[in-house]
Amino acid sequence: MKKMEEKILAEATILPGGVLKVGSFLNQQVDTVFMKEIGEEIADLFGDDEISKILTIESSGIPIAISAGFAMGVPVVYAKKNKSSNISGDCYTTPVKSFTHGDTNNVVVTKEYISPDDRILIVDDFLAHGSALNGLINIVGQAGATVVGCVAAIEKGFQMGGDSLRAKGYRVESLAIVDEMTDSEITFRRD
Repeated sequence: MKKMEEKILAEATILPGGVLKVGSFLNQQVDTVFMKEIGEEIADLFGDDEISKILTIESSGIPIAISAGFAMGVPVVYAKKNKSSNISGDCYTTPVKSFTHGDTNNVVVTKEYISPDDRILIVDDFLAHGSALNGLINIVGQAGATVVGCVAAIEKGFQMGGDSLRAKGYRVESLAIVDEMTDSEITFRRD
């Protein structure tokens, strides 16, 4: 998505440790007009795949997933980073390590929200090492449902998570793939 690349170049900040800060439009302050376009792009990519639900992880993936859910007319389920008092009954659970925060959370989804007949599209804001997407794939597998594909708004191609998932046979689409990132420059992958 050319517009995602343009937005990154115009508004993102590169922080130490390989962190790409996109808080001005994607994951702290949300550019709602741009988010609508993101949802429509995801619907264009997966509109013919009979998606029954979109799965994401809290919190930054939620606006993207909801935008795609609106565009595709399907419900959105999100994995919570910890089991809280408002989660009752049996849950699917898996550990997910956060690249940005450097910690591991046991993410949970109540079993009633994913069933074996679901065809799931997994959506997240970033794809770096692939921990979040692999964790969500694990949850879908626990439910006996089908992973139709995965979408990341931004993939850090140099951290190999997307390529690893593709090598396992998953369809992974990213709206922008950053192949190289220095303190002052971003290079996008070209097909």
